[in-house]
Amino acid sequence: MSHLLLYYQRPEPATWVFLSSFLLLGIYFVFHRFFSIRNLDIVLLLLLAPGLMMVYEGRRMNMANRVSIEAGRLASRNAASEPLPVRPTVVEGRLVMLQTMQPGPPPQDNLSNNALPLQQNVLGGAGAEVGGVADYQASAEPRWTGESLEFYGFAALLLACALLLIRMCIDPALVRRPLLVPNLTIGGLSFIGISLFMFLMANVITSSPKEQEVRGPQLGPGYALLNMLPQLPTTPEQQAREWPGEPPDSEKHFLPNLARLLAVISNLAIVLGIVGVGYWHFDNVKTGIGCAVMYLLLPYSAQMTGNLEHIMPAAFMVLALLAYRQPLIAGCLIGFAAGLVYYPLFLLPLWISFYWKRGLPRLLTGIFASLVLMASLLFLHGWEAFGDHLRWMFGLWSPRMEGLEGIWGPNGFQPEFRLPVLVAFILLSVSFVFWPSRKNLGSLMCGTAAVMLASQFWHGNGGGLFMAWFLPFALLTIFRPNLDDRIATEVVSNRAKKLET
Repeated sequence: MSHLLLYYQRPEPATWVFLSSFLLLGIYFVFHRFFSIRNLDIVLLLLLAPGLMMVYEGRRMNMANRVSIEAGRLASRNAASEPLPVRPTVVEGRLVMLQTMQPGPPPQDNLSNNALPLQQNVLGGAGAEVGGVADYQASAEPRWTGESLEFYGFAALLLACALLLIRMCIDPALVRRPLLVPNLTIGGLSFIGISLFMFLMANVITSSPKEQEVRGPQLGPGYALLNMLPQLPTTPEQQAREWPGEPPDSEKHFLPNLARLLAVISNLAIVLGIVGVGYWHFDNVKTGIGCAVMYLLLPYSAQMTGNLEHIMPAAFMVLALLAYRQPLIAGCLIGFAAGLVYYPLFLLPLWISFYWKRGLPRLLTGIFASLVLMASLLFLHGWEAFGDHLRWMFGLWSPRMEGLEGIWGPNGFQPEFRLPVLVAFILLSVSFVFWPSRKNLGSLMCGTAAVMLASQFWHGNGGGLFMAWFLPFALLTIFRPNLDDRIATEVVSNRAKKLET
């Protein structure tokens, strides 16, 4: 993005955490009512940041260790007088050419601005110079290893998710909901929101595409066509290397541009969907803009705006909530979200019970039609792969015990304990059929947030990181007014009566 804004550099995630936390407190904290539910909610949202940063730092340390190991291997090959190919790698997010290393003092050649000398500390220390891998290994042992820091980061994330889940579950019991608007005017909120969105999307557009490292069922349930697209890292150290080999021109240009376009559209849909819910369903556009700005300010948004597995299902679910008065459209959107990642299928008990007295056939028709359409598109991969991709789309296999990440990874809990967590999640999902007994728009919001929050605890591929699935609904629940009158029989049109008249 430096060619758009002179000398602009992407802020480190830690910098974004501190700045966004102060802004969140300044804009949304209710200073004249210190002991209020709103202030507690802000604290719960801020508790998501420490775990996210620990996971980020742990993964960065692991990447640095892998680079050091590879450099050591190249040095060993050089000592054996073997020819070494020049190959690109990534250190601190910048492209580096690892060349044949000759014995003697480290080279002092001046590299370009886009390169990083291998002798620089891969952990990004404050100006610390490291004379190669040997000096790095001889340095003091770090207090935390990358694996342990990543594990405790995921544990902290899930602890914060558990507290937020409890908050969403007790929300229907909160009767008094005083109007607590943000501390800025609509103009100020709009200016901050538009500026944030432009910077975040500029990071997406200027990101270097990175090929998916893992594909197929090892990645978890997902849509095969979506996983053809490259990753779009948006943080400084994640700037990706070029795709290995020479991909076809159609993939080299079309797929990365398509991924960028989908990322921008999905993020725009989330933001406009949140604002639309505030304008049409809360009758308060300032509340909607305030929710959208808070979503953009959270540290998660700065790190994951380019991850299509996060934002595309979230965009469909937010638009489904926006169109809840039209069951057919809402059903289609829920179906598209469930086709991309099958976890929104566990929202069906909640949404079916909401439309039980009116609109249920249209909801089910929309869900079925969108799922059939997405399944039919899998034929683009050919008849032979259709069965495997269909199983991959709906997660039709036994719960995996290997190749997991997060707290269920090799350095975490035993994968067998994931099964009772999965059973508890299914019971929670089904329980929304019975409670609250009278479903309204408010219970639909908090119930959707609760189900997607609970899915993080048994998610085998980084559970806790998929915050876009629940953050928009949690924010709308926090800001929402009393919506007891927004029930299906009052807001959903009855087509049968219209046809009779």
